[in-house]
Amino acid sequence: MLEQSQGDFQELTRKISVERGFGCASYKEKCLRRRIAVRMRARGVHTYTDYAQILDDDIGEYDRLLDALTINVTKLFRNWDVYASMAANVIPELWHRETATIEVWSAGCSSGDEPYSLAILFHRYAATSGMLPQLGRVRVLGTDIDRQCLLAAERGEFGEGDFTDTPDDLRRRYFSATAPFGVAPAIRPMVRFERRDLLSQAPPPGQHDLIVCRNVMIYFDRETQERLFENFYDALAPGGFLVLGKVETLLGRARARFAPVDARERIFRRL
Repeated sequence: MLEQSQGDFQELTRKISVERGFGCASYKEKCLRRRIAVRMRARGVHTYTDYAQILDDDIGEYDRLLDALTINVTKLFRNWDVYASMAANVIPELWHRETATIEVWSAGCSSGDEPYSLAILFHRYAATSGMLPQLGRVRVLGTDIDRQCLLAAERGEFGEGDFTDTPDDLRRRYFSATAPFGVAPAIRPMVRFERRDLLSQAPPPGQHDLIVCRNVMIYFDRETQERLFENFYDALAPGGFLVLGKVETLLGRARARFAPVDARERIFRRL
């Protein structure tokens, strides 16, 4: 049974924030407690003080803890209905805007499934429209705080379990036929990755036409969510699109600054 001392818990989260720059204060406490408890059980300790000592004694434990604290549940084309709606309501409009580039940001991209999926949507649209020579306009950026996830994303290789939401025609066309299933060479140049902390760093420079941040906001407290919505608003070009997770919703001033494009799939347009 874990000892739930509030003071010891706060001391531990302060330690994590100071020593690793992880913004514990912005996360919902219930979520933090649950994920820290996973590591405490794995190490066989029952108090936050004992676990803090393990962090001092075993440098590798910090990496395992931060992996547990960051949310890395993903797959290619996760929740296909969202991608189908983007393909119908977002991709064509962005493609036909008279802009030099189409800037796409996948915020909290984990191991790269989402950025590659987005790039494939654009490639498919260009191919079916006979406009592949213009594909160089599309630039997809995936960011995450987890360095190990980003290394996996750079490889662009996936396992069988990553394809459970992927339409068969897209899998055949855009991935190798044998394991590890690598993304097609035509897609790789469209996507790049960088480490970025949503909580402590500004959005990537420039104005983005599409920001996708799904199933990330729910782990933050309301104040942090409202601040991130402000950041997304500022990072989007006028008329740009924001896509959230199915259980996420706009809060605070963001309600008046975005209009729904597909409310069911949580797709919004910057006003």
